[in-house]
Amino acid sequence: MITFLDLKKINQKYAEDLKQVAVEVIDSGRYLLGERVKQFEADLKEYIRVQHAIGVGNGLDALRLILRGYIEMGIMQEGDEIIVPANTYIASILAITENRLKPVLVEADIHTYNLDITKIEKQITEKTKAIMVVHLYGRVCWSEELIELARKYKLKIIEDNAQAIGAQWNGLKTGALGDAAGFSFYPAKNLGALGDAGAVTTEDEELAKVIRTIANYGSHKKYENRFQGLNSRMDEIQAAFLSVKLKYIDTDNQRRREIAKYYLENCHNENIILPQCPEDELEHVWHLFVIRYKDREKLQANFIEKELQSMIHYPIPPHKQEAYKVLNALSFPISEKIHNEVLSLPISPVMVNEEVENVLTNINDYDF
Repeated sequence: MITFLDLKKINQKYAEDLKQVAVEVIDSGRYLLGERVKQFEADLKEYIRVQHAIGVGNGLDALRLILRGYIEMGIMQEGDEIIVPANTYIASILAITENRLKPVLVEADIHTYNLDITKIEKQITEKTKAIMVVHLYGRVCWSEELIELARKYKLKIIEDNAQAIGAQWNGLKTGALGDAAGFSFYPAKNLGALGDAGAVTTEDEELAKVIRTIANYGSHKKYENRFQGLNSRMDEIQAAFLSVKLKYIDTDNQRRREIAKYYLENCHNENIILPQCPEDELEHVWHLFVIRYKDREKLQANFIEKELQSMIHYPIPPHKQEAYKVLNALSFPISEKIHNEVLSLPISPVMVNEEVENVLTNINDYDF
C-alpha cells in the first residue's frame, strides 16, 4: 500500500534528535513558557525573515489571535468585513466569525484554486478592513495587484500560511509578505509538530505584543490581565521538536517540488486536470498535489483497489457547511466545482521514486 502520508516514516528521519530533545525538556522541569519556545520563535523569525514570531497553540488560534489583536488595537471592530477566498479550509472562516467579524467570500481562480485577486475590488466596502489570503495547497497567492489594492483602500493583508511554510514570491517567503501571518504545525503539515502547535509572524511590534498577551490569558504580567484573553501557548516539547525539524524544511520542500515536477511532466492522461504551474512559479511547496476529475470517487475507488491511497481536500466548501447556514444560499460555481472534483495524490519527502512512478502509472493507465 502506498499511503497518502506516512507520518511515522517522516518523523523516523529525525527520531534520534527528537528523542534527545524530548529527554532534555523532560529533565528541564520547564514545560511551558520556557527557553525552547523562545528558541523556536527565534529560529522561525530568522527563517521567515521577520521581526517577530509568536508560538501559539495551533493554526486556527494563530489566525484568531491576529484578528483579535487588531480589534484590541482599535484597527477593527465587531461587524467589520474581512475578504477571504471561498475555496479554503473552514479554519480561515472560523477565525473571522469567532471575532464577530464578517467574512466576505470571493471566488477562486480555476487555474490556481487560490483567491481570484481580480475579483476582490468589487467586494470592498467602507467596512472592509482586511484581505485574508490563503496559500492553499502550498501554492503562493500573491501579486503586485494585491499589494496595490491593500494600499489603495488602506487594508491589512493577513496570510493564512498554514500550508505553505518555505514558499516564496520574488525571493520573499510567505509569512513575510503581508501585515501578519498565521502558521499551522499540525503533524501533517510540511513542518509538522508531534501534536498541535501554531505561530504568528509579523513586522508589527505592537501587534506582536498584544497577541502574545492575549494568548496568555490576556496577561502581560503574572496575575495582571490587560485583556479578556485566551489560553493558546505552544508547549516546550513541541517547540523543541519543531526546532529540530525546521533545519530540514528546505530539503523536504525540495523533494516535494521534485515529485510535483515529475507528476506534471509525466502525467499523460488527458482526462485528468493537473495543477497549472508555469516553470517560473515553482517556488510553491506542494503541501498537497491536487488533480481534478469529474468522477473522483470512481477514480479514488480504483486507486484503493491498486493499494494506492488518496484524499479529498475538501469535499464541502465552507459556505455549504451546516455550521454556516447563513451562507448556504451563496453561490460560488468555481469554488464548488473545485470542491466537487479535487483529489489529492500522495506527495511527501519520504516517498521513493518507485512509489512516485507507481502513482503515475495508475493514473496514466486508468481506463476512463
